Amino acid sequence: MNSLSFDLRLPRRPRQAVGAEPEREHRAATLRPQPAVQPRQWQSQLLQLLRRRLERDGHNDVLINAGPGAGKTLGALLSFERLEREGRLEHLLVFCHRSSIASQWLAAATRLGVELQEWQPGLELTNRAEHPAPHGLLITYQAAGRNLALLEQQLQAAAWGPWLAIADEVHHLGMDPEEPEASAWGHAFSRLSADARLRLGLTGTPFRADNLAFCAARRIQVHDGQDWVEQIAPDLSVEPRELIAAGDVRPLEFRFQDGWVDHGRRGELGDSERSPLSQEQRESWRARNLRRAIRLGDSSSIALRLLLNARRRLEVVRREHSGAGGLVIARDIAHARRICGLLEEEGDRVHLVHSQDPEAAQRMEAFKAGEADWLVSIDMCAEGFDAPRLRVVAYLTTVVTRTRFVQGITRAVRMDAERSALESVPRHPSYVFAPADPLLMQYARTWSLSEPYVLRAKSVEAEPEASTTGRAAALPLQALEDGAGAVIRMRGPQLPNFRVQR
Repeated sequence: MNSLSFDLRLPRRPRQAVGAEPEREHRAATLRPQPAVQPRQWQSQLLQLLRRRLERDGHNDVLINAGPGAGKTLGALLSFERLEREGRLEHLLVFCHRSSIASQWLAAATRLGVELQEWQPGLELTNRAEHPAPHGLLITYQAAGRNLALLEQQLQAAAWGPWLAIADEVHHLGMDPEEPEASAWGHAFSRLSADARLRLGLTGTPFRADNLAFCAARRIQVHDGQDWVEQIAPDLSVEPRELIAAGDVRPLEFRFQDGWVDHGRRGELGDSERSPLSQEQRESWRARNLRRAIRLGDSSSIALRLLLNARRRLEVVRREHSGAGGLVIARDIAHARRICGLLEEEGDRVHLVHSQDPEAAQRMEAFKAGEADWLVSIDMCAEGFDAPRLRVVAYLTTVVTRTRFVQGITRAVRMDAERSALESVPRHPSYVFAPADPLLMQYARTWSLSEPYVLRAKSVEAEPEASTTGRAAALPLQALEDGAGAVIRMRGPQLPNFRVQR
């Protein structure tokens, strides 16, 4: 059976003084015992790519697109560790978008023997014999934006040698050429990383809903029909289907709850239309259908049927994975609380987390440790949330961008060493339950494929069409009632044949 590719039990290595002679540093590194690490193939490719970029003159950006569970954090830190041993790099500065993800970077760095510290305003960056500087610093995008001037001053005073800037989930660093300072995160990263020898961007979803480019990403010209357009070009792309085939992550199976929604104007009889959830192509009607479908109504509602099926599936999964848990992605706090109440009525242990709760991080850690059956979240578990016990996801929100959907459902693909040793390849699947919204089903068909991010020219918005009947424009159609229908099952794109590896 396969096991995870990393053996992270590394001996702690001594710190080398900054400014040591490069050749002497390299010779010393060759005498030190090398870490017992067997990187995955793509991580070895990343190391070779960074070595080649360091041989060039000038500023270099490297963009890595690798799906959840690929090992982006470990791959980036391992690459720095090797390059620092070789005397090619001396320091690193890691940027991430959330403090909960920062803790994962710190834990991974410790396991690899890399001294990474969270940045604080009074932290000493200058390397001294009595107070050695750490290998690197970790800072959130928000803290970088708020303390831009102070950080610039400290980095300049530290006089680092060649150093590496890492941008985790780099697609957050949008840049608008018409308003370069409008995006504070992207602006701060660009300023602070201006003197970095390399800038490494990591992402599992290299696209944005607002059609903006982002930092540390190379753009190329491609021909699109009659026009030339710009496209974000990752330097290394690892598709989820490759990780599935290798047994590094789980496959996903989808259960889309179909149904119908009656639209009409309240107080008016004989003026309604029934809209099928999965077949509706009119955008305004599709959006109204979804808003109605996620509501919690009586026992015949789509949302209740979806939750019931998700609970049953989790019970089945627990027959072979006793510690498995589920995640519900809700629309807002009130919606999430109602979901919690329904699950608790069935005897489930539930943790609710949202950004306004100061104890959200502790509840997420408690869920990881197995203290709850379900985690109900609004905006806390879309990115960077690593809980290998997650096997069922119920998507009950009106957010239908591809980025948010893929980030949400892929929380359930991760493996840990214990489960990896127990399961053969292909791994047992995780399950996604969602309303049969046409956009969500479209994203599900391609979730394991990497699609190019094309930056299209801004188009002038068309004027709204005048209504031929004043009465139709006065009151928009509203969803009056719904009815749950069949479940649409989807396994995603066809994957290559698997062979059990022993």
